[in-house]
Amino acid sequence: HPEWPQAKPEQPHGRLPVLVEKSADGSADFVITESSNIERYLARVHGFLPADPKQAALQEQIRDLISDVGVFLGGYVQAKDEEGKKALFEKFEGLFETLVKVQTKLIKDNGNTGRLFGNSLSYADIVSYGFYKNVMIGIVKFDASIPALAKPKLTPEVAKLIATVEADPLVEKHTAKADSLVAAISA
Repeated sequence: HPEWPQAKPEQPHGRLPVLVEKSADGSADFVITESSNIERYLARVHGFLPADPKQAALQEQIRDLISDVGVFLGGYVQAKDEEGKKALFEKFEGLFETLVKVQTKLIKDNGNTGRLFGNSLSYADIVSYGFYKNVMIGIVKFDASIPALAKPKLTPEVAKLIATVEADPLVEKHTAKADSLVAAISA
């Protein structure tokens, strides 16, 4: 964007994203930056994270595990040398398997409802769905082998989580025109 060089120094931390909430008169009332911070703030404001700090921390640790898996996946996709790619892929694969194992246990412990926590859409459900959508659909333009690796590692419980989140009316209204993750993991 041509205006970015001039606007960059005005941004908190000198980068995007930035969330600006405005007061009734249109002035900036609240400004925060950093994508995970914005994500967690919005999850709290909209009731997707519990008020209890311990219960919220249980969901936030899932997000942090997903972030770690994503770091290795991104590193693998961007790596230039084969030795580096191999090492990053192995770390991605190991953490991906850990994520699926942890989520499978949480879903089972939650009565196999297709939810990680409780009986309604949660922050952990939403970020998990977004992560799997990136792994199964979004990454294809960079590396078509990743979905083929990931798909067989998904348990029936994680597949049910994906289907439950995708069918949730709060999610469905935003994803109806996008590629179906359920279809991608079922094909």
